[in-house]
Amino acid sequence: MKKYFFFFLLYSGVAFSQNNDAQNLKEIYKLSLTNSKCYSWLDYLSNKIGARLSGSANAEKAIQYAKGELETLGLDKVYLQEVMVPKWVRGEKEIAYIKDDKTKTNVPICALGGSVATAKNGILAPVIEVHSLDELATLGAEKIKGKIVFFNRPMNPENVDTFKSYGGCVDQRGKGAYEASKFGAVGVIVRSMNLRLDDFPHTGAMGYKDLPKEQWIPAAAISTNGAELLSKSLVKNPNLQFYFKQSCQKFDDVLSYNVIGEIKGSEHPENIMIVGGHLDSWDLADGSHDDGAGIVQSMEVLHLFKTMAYKPKNTIRAVLFINEENGGRGGDKYNELAQKNNENHIFAMESDSGGFSPRGFTIEGNEANFKKVLGFKELFDPYQVQDFTKGHTGSDIEPLKSKNILKAGLKPDSQRYFDYHHAANDKFDAVDKRELELGAATMASLMYLVDQTGIEP
Repeated sequence: MKKYFFFFLLYSGVAFSQNNDAQNLKEIYKLSLTNSKCYSWLDYLSNKIGARLSGSANAEKAIQYAKGELETLGLDKVYLQEVMVPKWVRGEKEIAYIKDDKTKTNVPICALGGSVATAKNGILAPVIEVHSLDELATLGAEKIKGKIVFFNRPMNPENVDTFKSYGGCVDQRGKGAYEASKFGAVGVIVRSMNLRLDDFPHTGAMGYKDLPKEQWIPAAAISTNGAELLSKSLVKNPNLQFYFKQSCQKFDDVLSYNVIGEIKGSEHPENIMIVGGHLDSWDLADGSHDDGAGIVQSMEVLHLFKTMAYKPKNTIRAVLFINEENGGRGGDKYNELAQKNNENHIFAMESDSGGFSPRGFTIEGNEANFKKVLGFKELFDPYQVQDFTKGHTGSDIEPLKSKNILKAGLKPDSQRYFDYHHAANDKFDAVDKRELELGAATMASLMYLVDQTGIEP
């Protein structure tokens, strides 16, 4: 009889604990949907400050704004972490057209981040269309020299996971100019990473690696509609020419900052848990999805905990990283100082996939910790957050090392994300208030659960 009574108490204790967690998650979601600051924070970042490319005046304004808002939350510590970042300026709006016999057809382009400028009067040259870096190498210098290489590999529409489609074609943006220059190309035009057909060119980072500067060639993105038109025009007339002009410049590195807000742990202050996103954005728009949403959601996690008077067991930090888009310096610097100060990070979470409805998390960690997170799934069922998978969790937390660390990336619905990613339509009106708040609540809930239970060795 005592044996059965013991098991009854054990089962009741587990159920009681789960019921408390469920109630606390319900309170987190309720507060986020009724008392959140994240949407108003995003409104200010997007509409009062705007685009926040690393090294720009707006990036500095965003840093000071975020620091000031974190200070109003009554945290234990708010501070800036120095980071040297690249400074690249787009210059005048780019111009491009297709020249076919006597006709000129304008098409929308934008310089890729980090590209050099064209000559002052632009570039006019024949075009060769390729669909991969391998195809480029097969053609060789004989067919490439003196031409503009047009990389036209679309995102694969078959994948439900649009990030898989993005990963399947982004190499042409990042490495296209580097590879094309080796064969004597004079410029590169890359199809925008976008599943939708529209007139918005999407920028993004590119690089020249170890190429000598005299071999650096200008690179630009063309809208998906523009890419379709150029490709069809080449079928009709393989000898047509393409013109583009851009005036971007690269300057010396400048001083910038990560912004950090902290709630000190009540039981294990030496154990650190972080939640973050990147404060910088590309310069074409407000960067409301990429990554204004992740920034304000990370701040909201601390706001929710303070509102609930929740005292975490472990130290919790919101880290607003700088320079994710064109260098990753913020994440690297945070890790560098964490190692130097012998900090013990047990958990890191990032939001950098847009402000859409949360669907789950990607997880990185040992098998025991992955199973631990899977054990939370039932608690998230009422909120339609059910996709827990192993996978990449975020570029800014990727460098972070610790003896034993669990990482998570918020996984929102991704079907519309690449309609806005790195483009001029990534503005405040593209973000839904309720979806943004649901994402913040989901992040706060996972942070709460990991804080309560700790991680497995």
